[in-house]
Amino acid sequence: MNVRPFGGKIPQLGQGVFVDPSAVVLGDVVLGNDCSVWPATVIRGDMLHIRIGSRTSIQDGSVLHITHAGPFNPDGYPLIIGDEVTVGHKVLLHGCTIGNRVLIGMGSIVMDGAIVEDEVILGAGSLVPANRTLASGYLYMGSPARQVRALTDKEKAFFSYSADNYVRLKDQHLLEVWAG
Repeated sequence: MNVRPFGGKIPQLGQGVFVDPSAVVLGDVVLGNDCSVWPATVIRGDMLHIRIGSRTSIQDGSVLHITHAGPFNPDGYPLIIGDEVTVGHKVLLHGCTIGNRVLIGMGSIVMDGAIVEDEVILGAGSLVPANRTLASGYLYMGSPARQVRALTDKEKAFFSYSADNYVRLKDQHLLEVWAG
């Protein structure tokens, strides 16, 4: 079973959520309405919670985890992702906070305690170090990620376009899964 309880916590899936059969979602995880979780993704809320907003897409091969509470970090860091976020292929999100209407490029890494504010594009292959904040309205790229420039209106419009596109695609997948 790919959506499974752990430690007495059962993942909660909103309406219209698609989780590919090869993905794993476990523990204290909440997925908002119309989310999609694509092949070979792992969302592991085993020691702290993960919350993912509505119309968010987690692409193939991504790994989402938390930072547990312990002597070096008494409160730990949950993983919080907002609405209309597109998480590209093979992204690692670890104990961070991602705002609304964000695009995280393929192969990027966002580390413990980092905050990506609303309406940010993080270029492919970027690294956001621990406890760093990326301000709203900018493109960031690099390792470590650096602010490159302000987003254009066209780029800002892409956030909802991308969310709409993945909602339609996951609806197709749900129809085929249930029809098969």
